[in-house]
Amino acid sequence: MFMVIAAAAPLTVIGGNVPLSVGNGNGAGAPIGFVIAAAVLLIFSVGFVTMTPYVKEAGAFYSYITQGLGGRLGMGSAYVALVAYTAVQVGIYGYMGWALGDLVTFYGGPHIQWWIYSLATVALVALLGYRHIELSSKVLGLALVLEIAIMVALDLAIFVKGGPQGITGESFTPSAIFSGHLGVPVLFALTGFIGFEATAVFRDEARQPERTIPRATYLAVLIIGVFYAISCWALVEAAGPDQVIGVAQKTLSGEGNMMLDAADSYLGTPLRNVMQVLLCTSLFACVLSFHNVVSRYQFVLAQHGSFPSALGRVHPRHQSPSVSSGVQTLTALVLVVVFAVAGLDPLVGVFGSMAGVSTVGMVLLMLLTSVAVFTFFVRNAHLKGGRFWKTTAAPLLAAIGLIGSLWLVISNFTMVTGASAGVSTMLGLIPVLALVAGVIVGRRGSGTSAGAPDEQDPSGGALAGEPELAAN
Repeated sequence: MFMVIAAAAPLTVIGGNVPLSVGNGNGAGAPIGFVIAAAVLLIFSVGFVTMTPYVKEAGAFYSYITQGLGGRLGMGSAYVALVAYTAVQVGIYGYMGWALGDLVTFYGGPHIQWWIYSLATVALVALLGYRHIELSSKVLGLALVLEIAIMVALDLAIFVKGGPQGITGESFTPSAIFSGHLGVPVLFALTGFIGFEATAVFRDEARQPERTIPRATYLAVLIIGVFYAISCWALVEAAGPDQVIGVAQKTLSGEGNMMLDAADSYLGTPLRNVMQVLLCTSLFACVLSFHNVVSRYQFVLAQHGSFPSALGRVHPRHQSPSVSSGVQTLTALVLVVVFAVAGLDPLVGVFGSMAGVSTVGMVLLMLLTSVAVFTFFVRNAHLKGGRFWKTTAAPLLAAIGLIGSLWLVISNFTMVTGASAGVSTMLGLIPVLALVAGVIVGRRGSGTSAGAPDEQDPSGGALAGEPELAAN
């Protein structure tokens, strides 16, 4: 559960996803997006954890999809995951450039283009990824505790003192929920849960996995969902439901900072400054994690013949997937440069659009996983053991909920990307094209028909898929 919450990067989501959800979505009704996302993921988790003991290779969604739907779709889902994590990583580079620029100018420094900070971050991440240097778990743990503690303190201060209109509860009224584009907050809420499946990665090390894995999964989704929803609601009340859209849009235009301005008003300048620093450390931990995720995906796929064999090489000294890490750095570098040349806004144009691509990919993965769970237990009816809800009803309900969420996301995709309908359509199709490409590669016979790639860490330890890397 701790690993999942660490990967969720609370300040990253509250500081970036919430203003986007409020400003481009349904305004004061944005907190309901986190409630919807948490409800869908809780139902999804029922079938997910029920199938976990029967999946030979724990961890990534593609292991479940391969087990339930076969190697071709398994390989397709691996490609979708690769694209989704690449997109969210590049999006966070844009967010990081905006956050660092905001930090420097706040302390009287010069105004520098966001992409300069982003490229500097790319260089630092490249160094760490190449050398396979792990950040200290104690430092990351401390940063996580401080992130949550300072946000909880802000939430409590807002609810105790009240906002301009007191504490209204307007966020949960039908008029607020359906006042704008509901799909936008649902999308950014789902983005905040990326990596929640990490609990299943550690089943082999758990003393009682049948009890602890489901418990940790459900608690992680509940805690993250409640925390995000309450924090989003608190920021709405701090700004005032009637003024919150304007406040959020000022954040998106760079004229203010919804979260930090609220911290300044309710906690004081010293804690506001601490929160701003923690936001930057949270973003850096996120982007480094996703870099490792993509590097290892490429490494595994190369070892199984789906990618060039050079990507499967291990550095003789650092014992890291150095070639794969270098290629991922180059990919991120090219994309950041393209976005900079295009003159895109770092929050809406880069983070928003890439989060959209990533979320479509992750929802597609979860939808395929739900179908895989249902299919697996249909084919292995003797394993059901009278668990109709867990093996049949929950996966089907989750699939319906995910289809509904996907429809909400796609129908409001132009609001997320800030681009034209044509460009938005192209972005939304990227995960689908990745799925098709993976299926074609799997059909040609990449050696993965029996299951997902044999996930081995370059140093010899079990890789166990993307969530464990994200936690690291």
